[in-house]
Amino acid sequence: MAEESGGWPEHGEFLVCTITTVKQNGVYVDLDGYPGREGFIFIGEVASGWVKNIRSLVREGQRVVAKALKVRKDKKSVELSIKSVSEERRRDTLQRWKNKQRAGQLLRIVGERSGWDDAKISQMSTELVDTFGSLYTAFEETAIENNALSNEGFEGDWTSLFIETAIENIIPEFVNIIAIANIQIHGSEGIEVIRKALTAVEKCSSESAEVEIGTYYDGAPEYRIELKAPDWEIAESHWELVETAISETISDDIGVVEISRR
Repeated sequence: MAEESGGWPEHGEFLVCTITTVKQNGVYVDLDGYPGREGFIFIGEVASGWVKNIRSLVREGQRVVAKALKVRKDKKSVELSIKSVSEERRRDTLQRWKNKQRAGQLLRIVGERSGWDDAKISQMSTELVDTFGSLYTAFEETAIENNALSNEGFEGDWTSLFIETAIENIIPEFVNIIAIANIQIHGSEGIEVIRKALTAVEKCSSESAEVEIGTYYDGAPEYRIELKAPDWEIAESHWELVETAISETISDDIGVVEISRR
């Protein structure tokens, strides 16, 4: 979907619209995701059942969610329906729209602090959307995992500003710490020692703090540790427990452990 000037919505797409004019037979709306595009909602598509007074249901300036029923590019018209939108769909569509608006504002803050002009901000927005699927997802994934940008090949001084902005403004459902532990054990009991160490790591999970910790074999001598927590403060405090568990299980005389966080 190309939500930009000159683009058109798709048949069946759910759109955020702003009512501009209320007529006796229906309402005209601006398609908020498609600048310059207008749509029309017939009175029979405003609500289920007979509508005695359309103005008792809608008003100018009201933001609504509508479904695209017919898209006629040749006639430059879009017919929409409000009654075909469930309450769950309405909430989800509005939330995505709000997320998009917020992400655009956050990127502009990053751009202004980085000295970008409008063209550069637009370019970076396109690149981030192409990579992450949406601009909000780029901020959200960065808030969850600080290395999200570098993992996708983005670099430069602006990335630290992007990370800072994401952490300050986006509240993810959870955050991740992912690390690789390179474990080498002296002697013949290496497998058993490693098993005890990884078991000790997983026991650092906490149901009350909603912290989940898993360990995975990536191929000797590397083992992956994934920690999932509600926020960074809780994540970092439990990561300290992870490092302590490893050091207490594998002392210097038993083996060598090198941990690198992604």
